[in-house]
Amino acid sequence: MSVRKAATIAASMLMLIVFIRINDDVSGYLTSLKQTPSAAVSTMELMSEDEERQRLMSIISAEADQRRIAPEDARIDRVWKAIPGYNGLEVDIPKTLEAALKDPSQAAIPYVFKEVEPKVKLTDLGAYPIYRGNANKKMISFMINVAWGNEYIDSILKTLKQENVKATFFLDGSWLKKNAVIAKQIQAEGHEMSNHAYSHPDMSALSRQDQYNQIAKTEALLKSTLNVTNRWFAPPSGAFNSATVQIAAQSGLQTVLWTIDTVDWRKPPADSIVRKIAAKLEPGSLILMHPTASSRDALPGMIAAAKAKGYAIGTVSETLSSKRIPAAVEGTD
Repeated sequence: MSVRKAATIAASMLMLIVFIRINDDVSGYLTSLKQTPSAAVSTMELMSEDEERQRLMSIISAEADQRRIAPEDARIDRVWKAIPGYNGLEVDIPKTLEAALKDPSQAAIPYVFKEVEPKVKLTDLGAYPIYRGNANKKMISFMINVAWGNEYIDSILKTLKQENVKATFFLDGSWLKKNAVIAKQIQAEGHEMSNHAYSHPDMSALSRQDQYNQIAKTEALLKSTLNVTNRWFAPPSGAFNSATVQIAAQSGLQTVLWTIDTVDWRKPPADSIVRKIAAKLEPGSLILMHPTASSRDALPGMIAAAKAKGYAIGTVSETLSSKRIPAAVEGTD
C-alpha cells in the first residue's frame, strides 16, 4: 500500500506541476494581450490602408490616361505667321492620391493637374512676326501704342484699374525720354511696358543700321528709365520688312502686330469701335489702340464685350505665353 500511495502522490504532484506550468503560459499570453490590445487592430488597419491606397492608385492611374490633354506645339501659320503653343494638362498622380487619402469621405476623387509644356515653343520658331495668340486660349490683350495723346492716358488708366485689366503699352522712345514720369505711373499700375521704336518711323524704309538704332535706343531707355527687361517690339504703323523682324530678333525681341485694329486715329465714334471689337473678337486676339479720345470712350465697352464672351484679358506676354488660363474661363472640367 505504501508503494501505491507513494506512486499516486508522485503522479498527483506531477500533474499539479504540469497544470501550473500550462496555466503560467496561458496567463502570460493573456497578460501580454492585455498589455498590447491594439497590436492586432493596428495590423489590420495597416493592411486596410495599404489596400485602400492600392485601390485608389489603380483608379487614378486608369483615369489619368482619360483626362490627359496633349500640349500643342507653336507653329508657323500661312496667314497668321508665328502662333504660340499651348500647355497640355495631365493628372498629378502622387498629389491626387495624397488628396484622396487625406479626405476619404469625399464622394469623388479630387484630381490635381499639372501643366505640360509643348516641345516647340514660340521662341523656337525663328524670326517671324506674331499677330495673335493660340486659338485654344480664351484670352485677349489690349496693345496701347503711345507716341502722343498724353491728355487721355489718365482716363484710360482709370478704366483699366476699375475693370482690373492689365494692358501692354508700347512706348515710342522719344516720348518716353520726355515723359518718364507718366511712363512710371503707367508701370506702377502693373501694366507691361514694351518697345515701339524711337521716333515713330516707317521701319521698312530704313537701312538695317537705322532700324537697329531705332530699336536699340528705345530698348536702352526702357532699361535705364523703367528697369524693364523687354520681350516685344511693335513696329510703328505696322510698317516692317523681313530685316525688321530679324534685327528685332537679334536684339532679343519678337515682333508683334495686331489681330484687330480700332483705327482710333481716324476718330471714329466709340460705339462703332465697340461693335467692331465685339463682332471680330476671337481667342488670342491682340487689339490695337492708342491714347485717343475715341479709344478712351470705347474702352469700357470693349472690356465689357470681351468679358461678356467669357474672355480673360491679359498683357501681351500673358496672352502669347503657352500657360493655360483658369478652368473657369477656359470651360474645362
